[in-house]
Amino acid sequence: MALTEFTTHRAALKPVARRAHPLSTFFAVWKSRRALARLDARALEDVGLTKDRAAQEAAKPIWDVPATWRD
Repeated sequence: MALTEFTTHRAALKPVARRAHPLSTFFAVWKSRRALARLDARALEDVGLTKDRAAQEAAKPIWDVPATWRD
């Protein structure tokens, strides 16, 4: 089976809801918070955050994620 046939076949399958692996979730949170900590004042204004609020969020531990991520 060629790769394109396999990919096409998989695309035709019904999507299955999957939970992200906890480590990948933690890594995504870590990366997001690091990126948030590096934003300048203008970028923070664009997303509607103050420097203090961004610093608070960036300082949270990786296991402290929104409740919607834990459902």
